Amino acid sequence: MQKFPMTAQGLQRLEEELRHLKSVERPAVIRAIAEAREHGDLSENAEYHAARERQSFIEGRIAELEEITSAAEVIDPSSLSGQHVKFGAHVKLVDEETERETIYQIVGVHEADIKAARLSISSPLAKALIGKKVGETISVPAPGGDRSYEILEIHFR
Repeated sequence: MQKFPMTAQGLQRLEEELRHLKSVERPAVIRAIAEAREHGDLSENAEYHAARERQSFIEGRIAELEEITSAAEVIDPSSLSGQHVKFGAHVKLVDEETERETIYQIVGVHEADIKAARLSISSPLAKALIGKKVGETISVPAPGGDRSYEILEIHFR
């Protein structure tokens, strides 16, 4: 069985989504299907077909989340240390072209959220960062051409 590395917070978010789907979304879509059935001919009932589609999505996502959470390998970044970037690290970077500073945490694939500065371990930027230390410069391929970043800080919390 494939293990999925993730932080405790990432696993908690996925478990909360799973609980919500099972306790709120699944019963709601079952009620919607029952109501749509009461309206008669199912072949021309758009409400029924929409509810069945929604049910299919919910059941698929539940199965996916159950698989991910059962195979999660929780890694506590606060127990890690060192001078090199690794899973769980908070890394402060500066874009050498724009001088813009950004802080990312390197997390598992299933908990990544770029808007929340959680960077997937499998992303090109994270792959370039792994194993590097403060002061090193990395180059990452991007649609507009390669981007260069300097590592300013590494923290494990």
